[in-house]
Amino acid sequence: MAAVETKSFDSPDEVREFEGNGRALVVEVAGQSVGRGTFEPGWTWSGNVKPIAGTGSCQVSHLGYVLSGRMRIRMDDGNEFEIGPNEVVAIPPGHDAEVIGDEPCEMVDFGEFGAYAKR
Repeated sequence: MAAVETKSFDSPDEVREFEGNGRALVVEVAGQSVGRGTFEPGWTWSGNVKPIAGTGSCQVSHLGYVLSGRMRIRMDDGNEFEIGPNEVVAIPPGHDAEVIGDEPCEMVDFGEFGAYAKR
């Protein structure tokens, strides 16, 4: 019989800093990585994560829930969309992103978060 496993972002397994402009708290549950990202105003994927990832655009798929703030996602094909509080989003690989406005964007990511922004 499988056991119930719980973790808290209050005691994350790992903290990943976004070049001084946010961070991700990461917990490992049932062999999966779940992240809670705080992206500060001015954060962009290309400015804050690209130097860590070493790719031209984000090549990670995300399955997330936005807690607060807003973010603009720009796909490699030029399509753009915005996400905000209480929205669930699936973002395929091949994108850039930026925080919109003066409020940090916070979201929980259940996607391929294992290697995201990992040094």
